[in-house]
Amino acid sequence: MSESNDLEIDNLPNRITIFRVLMIPLVIGCLLVVKMEADFFAQETASLFGWAAAWIFVFAAITDFFDGYIARKRNIVTVFGSFLDPIADKFITVSSLIMLLSLGRISSVVVIILVLREMYMTSLRLLAMNEGIVVPVNSLGKWKTATMMVGIPMLMCNENWWIFPFPKMGIIFIYIASIISLWSAVLYSVSMVRKLKIDRQAKKEARKLRKMEKQNT
Repeated sequence: MSESNDLEIDNLPNRITIFRVLMIPLVIGCLLVVKMEADFFAQETASLFGWAAAWIFVFAAITDFFDGYIARKRNIVTVFGSFLDPIADKFITVSSLIMLLSLGRISSVVVIILVLREMYMTSLRLLAMNEGIVVPVNSLGKWKTATMMVGIPMLMCNENWWIFPFPKMGIIFIYIASIISLWSAVLYSVSMVRKLKIDRQAKKEARKLRKMEKQNT
């Protein structure tokens, strides 16, 4: 097991994360071709680019698993990786949701829920960090991510495959993801409020104890 400097940038997990960021323009470009189908491209060409966007997105999701696995296996935890990895995930999911919205394949309400939830959770985590408390992430967040990672590429290709109706399945998965995301945000908020109360009470008791010690000396 190897260890690395926490300020290091050039390591394998970070390279994989950077590679995932570079795939975002490819996904957006493929979906732009699909959007311009009626004016510039044949339906077959647009279909091909829709499938390409879906497979690139799937590949990006797979790399997300591997960079985290390698970082844990080799004990490579860096400031750059801790910052870029979640940002890369949000960039590719949010940009994909916006493109699917522009293609009319997803409801604007669902996109608003999922995007605002990400912004809200990021703000809460920053607040928790600022307060010096650790709020465990519940497993619902992983289920939300999993359902999104399945639903989004299905809506990108937007065609039936074999016996699987990808367009309908994609909508179902995205709606499930939006419901889970709201519930997980509520649970995280309740847990954080409890942690804050406990932390404030502990600090209050510590101040009382110090005050009593000063009075006794």
